[in-house]
Amino acid sequence: MKIIALYNIKGGVGKTATAVNLAYLAAQSGYRTLVWDLDPQGASSYYFRVKPKVKGGSKELIAGERELDNLIKATDFENLDLLPADFSFRNLDLVLDARKKPTQRLKKLLQPLSDSYDFIFLDCPPNISLLSEAIFESSDVLLSPIIPTTLSLRTLEQLKKFIKESKLKDLQLIPFFSMADRRKNMHKEIMETLSEKHPDMLQTAIPYASDIERMGLERMPLGGYTNKSRSTEAYQALWQEILDIIKLL
Repeated sequence: MKIIALYNIKGGVGKTATAVNLAYLAAQSGYRTLVWDLDPQGASSYYFRVKPKVKGGSKELIAGERELDNLIKATDFENLDLLPADFSFRNLDLVLDARKKPTQRLKKLLQPLSDSYDFIFLDCPPNISLLSEAIFESSDVLLSPIIPTTLSLRTLEQLKKFIKESKLKDLQLIPFFSMADRRKNMHKEIMETLSEKHPDMLQTAIPYASDIERMGLERMPLGGYTNKSRSTEAYQALWQEILDIIKLL
């Protein structure tokens, strides 16, 4: 089982769309796949038409009074399940802080699922927090979408610094460009210069496109309502790049 966290310090960078679409592609390829919606806004849950509600809320979940496998919901897609969000997740930092070894809690909760899933995607809220540290400790890959703007570049530097200072040697950070618009000179320039400065950036960029925005109306992954587009091809290429890296871990 590999755990892939979609994370960025900054919000609004395409984390949820990427988590949903990559999970869909993994499931379509025959991998047993789970998405855990850790964001109290519940966007992944919304896309999969699942009510964002966890019985007992975050307190009972983190306390171990609720097993994750009893909270998992099936989606409309084969091999693809969802652990929905709950509005109480807004207090996860406080709940974790009250526990011993708080950064190990998510990892402990996820371990029993290792025989049930090949991939678990964590759709994470933004900001650096105690929850973030728990996510980093539990994940194999930290997949970070970066919009080609100055502020987004700054968050990438901050994230790399935090991982280094926290000595998270086993965590593989994989940044990639998201919501990229090559018609904008600034986007083109930043993508060119950043790829040179950060050779670990994936080659595939996810475009800023209307069919991705439609996910909110259709309430499903791209592949559920469009067979072929520039965006679906980009996500397929991105997933293949990620698979190639994971095979080397």
